[in-house]
Amino acid sequence: MKSMGFYFVLTLLMFITIAGIPALSGAKEMTSRLSGYEGKLFTGPQDPGYQEYDLALRNHLVKRIHKRFGVDLDPKTYSGFDLLEIEALIRFKKSSEPLDPFLRMFSKNP
Repeated sequence: MKSMGFYFVLTLLMFITIAGIPALSGAKEMTSRLSGYEGKLFTGPQDPGYQEYDLALRNHLVKRIHKRFGVDLDPKTYSGFDLLEIEALIRFKKSSEPLDPFLRMFSKNP
């Protein structure tokens, strides 16, 4: 009986620890900024709702790229989806490679 209680407490502590890890990783920050757009449908890039979403996404990604990699980008220069690709390229490029050729691949108008 004592061992059964010990395993229950151990399992409970492991569950609480694992459930708390995403809260510490900053995932909550992105969720709070972009959760208002969850499940919404947009008619196209000219839809005011889409433009607000894209602006929020761009601002968030520019801050995240600056925080993680120290690279300053202008949120007005690239679209939100371009910034997602730029972040992935920065993450996986070799340290000896310059950043400029990667940035030239993306159009300058969001």
